[in-house]
Amino acid sequence: MRATVIHAPHDIRVEEVPDAAVQRPEDAVVRVLRACICGSDLWAYRGEAKRQPGQRIGHEFLGIVEETGSAVSGLRAGDLVVAPFMWSDGTCDYCVEGLHTSCVHGGFWGSVGFDGGQGEAVRVPYADGTLVKLPAAAASDEHLLTGLLALSDVMGTGHHAALGAGVRKGSTVAVVGDGAVGLCGVLAAKRLGAERIIALGRHTARTDIAKLFGATDVVAERGEAAEAAVRELTGGQGAHAVIEAVGTEQSMRTAVNITRDGGAIGYVGVPHGSGTGLDLGVMFDRNITLRGGVAPVRAYIPELLADVLNGTIDPAPVFDRTVALDEVPDGYRAMDDRSALKVMIKA
Repeated sequence: MRATVIHAPHDIRVEEVPDAAVQRPEDAVVRVLRACICGSDLWAYRGEAKRQPGQRIGHEFLGIVEETGSAVSGLRAGDLVVAPFMWSDGTCDYCVEGLHTSCVHGGFWGSVGFDGGQGEAVRVPYADGTLVKLPAAAASDEHLLTGLLALSDVMGTGHHAALGAGVRKGSTVAVVGDGAVGLCGVLAAKRLGAERIIALGRHTARTDIAKLFGATDVVAERGEAAEAAVRELTGGQGAHAVIEAVGTEQSMRTAVNITRDGGAIGYVGVPHGSGTGLDLGVMFDRNITLRGGVAPVRAYIPELLADVLNGTIDPAPVFDRTVALDEVPDGYRAMDDRSALKVMIKA
């Protein structure tokens, strides 16, 4: 089969690799219908995250179950399914508590020795605990299928950030980051009842999506100018809830400085750089709470799936470019130079 591999920074290729196959009784093989490129994939693409030459890449996909192992009971061939960006057994203490990302048997797609999501098929370990069935009819609804693909990562991650920030009905929310996760954070905040949502971003195509998703205000400035603008919009106090969806020292510093005393930051931006920009003394004095981390997307898919199916939320607009599998290297270049927000792959 064909799959995307990374050989070196800026060297993404689509190559022939061994076919995905059931290796353990808990496995399933999923034929990929849709996959996508994540902003976090770009850290490997840019050489800022280490990868072995020839390692698979990609962690967001949905598709059709082709085969199941003898221990798989909840799925059968022909089922349409979506995969969260990590696999998990669904039964360990962490999974039972809703923290599937800490599963004792879990792992990331594209890890050494495992299939990545950007290919023709994927071997799925612990299929019963990992995959979520979708309505079969969705396979023929292009727009719905696109929205459902967002459940594999960005919609659930935006929701995780909103929960971490303590978004509730009537609250004022600020979102740092205009990538797909930040935009889904806007959508998640709106879903949770936020009254005012301030999106920080300077790219009109992206802030237009933020407005579509529920942003009431847009701040195009950065750094201290952005902090001043948010405080002006909030009567000098800052936002009750702040979503941090970038992961740099500057973005975290901005998040702290625009949070209202007694407020909270939900952070989901993958940290990169030498530090975090956090001053615990400032956070202590102002009673600012920090919650977040790797989103346990598997825990959130059922409730978010229901809202995508009934039209309450529609994350599909975060995908602004579609490529075929052979064109994946072009998709990486487009996201790297920011000419694309999020690239969908039709396998």
